[in-house]
Amino acid sequence: MSYPEELYRGASGEDSAIYRPADHDPHLAIGGAVALGYLATGASTDGRFGLYRWDAGPRSGGAAPHFHRTMSESFFVVSGRVEIYDGKQWLDAGPGDFVYVPEGGVHGFRNQSDEPSSMLILFAPGAPREGYFEAIAERAAGRHYTDEEWTALCERHDNYFVSRPDA
Repeated sequence: MSYPEELYRGASGEDSAIYRPADHDPHLAIGGAVALGYLATGASTDGRFGLYRWDAGPRSGGAAPHFHRTMSESFFVVSGRVEIYDGKQWLDAGPGDFVYVPEGGVHGFRNQSDEPSSMLILFAPGAPREGYFEAIAERAAGRHYTDEEWTALCERHDNYFVSRPDA
């Protein structure tokens, strides 16, 4: 494996870092129990990756088993307990645990514990996930989607839910 092609060819570097302090308000609330912070969107990283912080209250659920065709997804648990589905079983993940899911890999996540939890979610490359997250928030707030509308929205955002007997 080698380094990718150079993207910056300048001689002295540039002042282009983006800072987001830890006390920054979350960008999105989902159902009152989940807060989502947009740390680095695909738009802000020129499509290289998207990084989000998922803060979930006790027993707040999460994402049912699904897969993506165009991007990988990685999870890093910051605090609390998060159950992460690896395509075969639900793993009990705690602070410092990491799960990588390549394109096509079935996965899901949820907080079923009695304590709050927090994790970082990384998508690569950086697709525009914000529209999908905002649709989830609208749905949690009572917006009705027909089954056909929801399926079409999920497919537009590269989200394909699957039924698994062990999930």
